[in-house]
Amino acid sequence: MIVAQSKSQTGYLCVTCGAQYLPSTEPPAACKICSDPRQFVGLDGQRWTTLDILRVTHTNLFFDEESGVQSIHIEPSFGIGERAFLIQTAEGNLLWDCIPLLDARTIKAIRRLGGIRAIAISHPHFYTAMVEWSLAFKNAPIHLHADDKQWVVRPHENIRFWSGDTLPLFGGLTLIHTPGHFDGFQVLHWRDGAEGQGALFSGDQPQVCPDRRWVSFMYSFPNWIPLGASAVQRIVRTLEPWPFDRIYGAFAKRTVGNNAKERLQASAARYLEAIGSPAQEATRGERREARPGSQPRRTAAARLERIK
Repeated sequence: MIVAQSKSQTGYLCVTCGAQYLPSTEPPAACKICSDPRQFVGLDGQRWTTLDILRVTHTNLFFDEESGVQSIHIEPSFGIGERAFLIQTAEGNLLWDCIPLLDARTIKAIRRLGGIRAIAISHPHFYTAMVEWSLAFKNAPIHLHADDKQWVVRPHENIRFWSGDTLPLFGGLTLIHTPGHFDGFQVLHWRDGAEGQGALFSGDQPQVCPDRRWVSFMYSFPNWIPLGASAVQRIVRTLEPWPFDRIYGAFAKRTVGNNAKERLQASAARYLEAIGSPAQEATRGERREARPGSQPRRTAAARLERIK
């Protein structure tokens, strides 16, 4: 998908990851996001397209996930293939994560659902066309963690960088800083999700597995670089105080429907066992030595069997 050159300025989109760059007359020499070890340059080399072309070749589909939650998917799949979420609250709507395509049909559908008050994105792989979305919805602020500021390839005044551990937004929505896959990785907690039991919107950390009883962790998913034990333990500890029964992952149908916190803890234990980490309590990171007469430590699989 090589784009014909134009003398007008265009915000070029990377075909492999969907990141949109500052408007220019020529596409950038390389994609900063894809040149990083956590991503990859496409097998056919660096390729670019534009939003105008994408509007002709692709469309966005909306799906009801639960009351107050719509997921938005680009079809056919483009870039990394993530889904975005529109979360509706009595105090306004939040767009969680982002997809590269924004067209008139999508804008009309979202306005019918109440518009977008603010945008928040888990990490740089899903920044895509966030500025286009913000501009289309009355300059909705884009909340990103400051530790990922260097990865913004289309800077804009609508971006609001925050620092620290948590950022309360509105309508029971809170951003939580969970570094690992990226230093500024953030997840979204919605107090009222999952019928009031709480929902976690995790991007791809933790990543909901195809076997949706489990989640997992990686520093790089396409290049199969695991995330270190200490980072995984820190993520689980950070999420421990937050109630949630459901986890919405980055990709279509990747949702942990119930008992999500218990499944997260069992999954972290399984992951730590798999990478050869010493026997540890996943939520505390403390080594536990076996004592004479003590019961053998449950494996992660055994823990999962106890979860309905």
